[in-house]
Amino acid sequence: MKHMRITTAHQSIAFSRRMMLLGGAQVAVGGLLIGRMGWLAIAQNEKYQLLSESNRVQLIPVPPRRGWIVDRNGKPIAINKASFRVDLIPQQIVNGPQVIAELQRLMHLPPDEVERITRELSQSRGFQPVSVADNVPYEQYAAITVRLPDLPGVAASRGFTRFYPGGSTVGQLVGYVGAASAAEYEKENKNPLLLIPGVKIGKEGLEQTLESTLRGEPGGQRVEVTARGKLVKELDPKPDRSGGTVQLTIDADLHQYAARRIGDQSAAVIVLDVTNGDILAMPSMPSFNPNNFSDGISQNEWKMLSGDDHLPLVDKALESLYPSGSTIKPSMAMALLNAGVDRKAKVNCTGAYPLGNHVFHCDKRHGPVDMDAAVVHSCDIYFYDMCRRVGAEKLAPMVRSMGFGEKFDLPFDNQRYGTVPDPEWMMRKYHREWQTYDTINMSIGQGMVLINPLQLAVMASRLATGKRVVPRLLKSQPVVPQTHLDVDQDHLDFIRKAMWGVVDHGTAAAAKLPLDGIQMAGKTGTAQTHRLSDAERGNYTAALWKLRDHSLFMGFVPFDNPRYAAATIVEHGGFGAAVAAPLIRDTLTFLYDKQKALQALNVFEQSIGGPVEARSARKIAAWRSANGLPPLPDTNA
Repeated sequence: MKHMRITTAHQSIAFSRRMMLLGGAQVAVGGLLIGRMGWLAIAQNEKYQLLSESNRVQLIPVPPRRGWIVDRNGKPIAINKASFRVDLIPQQIVNGPQVIAELQRLMHLPPDEVERITRELSQSRGFQPVSVADNVPYEQYAAITVRLPDLPGVAASRGFTRFYPGGSTVGQLVGYVGAASAAEYEKENKNPLLLIPGVKIGKEGLEQTLESTLRGEPGGQRVEVTARGKLVKELDPKPDRSGGTVQLTIDADLHQYAARRIGDQSAAVIVLDVTNGDILAMPSMPSFNPNNFSDGISQNEWKMLSGDDHLPLVDKALESLYPSGSTIKPSMAMALLNAGVDRKAKVNCTGAYPLGNHVFHCDKRHGPVDMDAAVVHSCDIYFYDMCRRVGAEKLAPMVRSMGFGEKFDLPFDNQRYGTVPDPEWMMRKYHREWQTYDTINMSIGQGMVLINPLQLAVMASRLATGKRVVPRLLKSQPVVPQTHLDVDQDHLDFIRKAMWGVVDHGTAAAAKLPLDGIQMAGKTGTAQTHRLSDAERGNYTAALWKLRDHSLFMGFVPFDNPRYAAATIVEHGGFGAAVAAPLIRDTLTFLYDKQKALQALNVFEQSIGGPVEARSARKIAAWRSANGLPPLPDTNA
């Protein structure tokens, strides 16, 4: 093979080619770099300017003040007050047990709270702070502030907390607020506002259903910082917008009076203005103190509330259902009149009404009674017999038109509407034929008849006016025009006169108002919760509390020119005339003569062990003692 000779010319040509390739590559890379720089400097200028600005300027969210809830006269029901608070930031804690122990020493935290803080820290997902305490005294706040360098993960701040002047008397009405849960945080697309220590959202009641109105719009403080996060200067802030004020139709003074007058019973009271349907009072007692929930309720307090057989966590005004008992009789009488029954026709009450192999009873032997006497003296036998003749098909529509089983447009999501049964409902619900004994039970508000206290008050207002009164709670909500019910005016006057007789000389004599010239019309009710034995019949306190009859009363005042209607259902209260009627009497007296009503309240509260705050404190102390827990620290010390 012949070898080719490499000359200087060959080497020069090869070198020149390499230089051209290398130079071309350099030009290409340089062009790319220049093009990229141009792209970034011109086309992407705005994007990177904003990124640069965000590295230099930070926005610190400023939570808005929550809107107030006020009564019809502007009196505060739920407001905000300045406070100090302490939180733990899980991501920043170095030695959790040591930090908690130091906080316990500085803040005198009870064991309940230490247990809660430890539990919540162990369950935290790093997305939100863990509250140590709200409404911290300034001395404790200052003591923690000066020690913050030695307490990594502790955040002390100043802000506002929710405050309810009425305490437990408004618990079921307004609900409460609390820190957002993980599910709520995710539901709002990880709203950063919910991560700020001290920010609370509505959890129950009006606080929850009116959240969009009450929350407001957050603001922000813009600050310039270094790359290491050191503050350089504060820039123009973005102002927050406070939540809107919500005005209710409630009369706060009347509401609180009715709540106190319930005493140690388990009950709800409703007072309506029949001219426009305004709800003036709607307490459900016993209840919880929403201030405790706002501050962060302990596990032991939750156990005590949830284990209470008087159900303080249930809104009895809207959520609980009860047999209507004899309060249904005026509406039944109206249905009988519409069906053509002669009001003068009599039924002989012997105290017993046999039907098949069962005997239905009356509480007395009334003898021959007509419709007026049957309402005034609450004779069951009369309604057994007359309603049996007419039939449920003609009874149920009248009862429904009076408000039983009706759904009302109110800002609550916990309403239950009850039942007014009839043959069609029975077949649809239980797939069986309607029986005569169903009519017998229905005629006196037993069996499958179920109502809530608000519906009972609506019935009283519609009997008082002959119009379809619709309850209203928000002052901003339009008043529903009151159309006339399908009842004869003569029939209505007769029923109203009979209800006046109930209070004047009938079963509800205890409901007479201690006022000159103002008379009340009403109807008592005693609803059975179980079948009475012979020993229990007529003795409404013989059974255990949870087996006793419910006590009911509904009425309106003044009888001759109705303005207010009211109703109450006292769980296991016994005879309606003995418990429910005096409760409504005193509550309505407050509307006309506050001094007389307050005097009666003072006497009543003394008989049951003092005002609600004192009774509640003793109850908590007794529960803690029974469960081996130390007494709570004296906050007044």
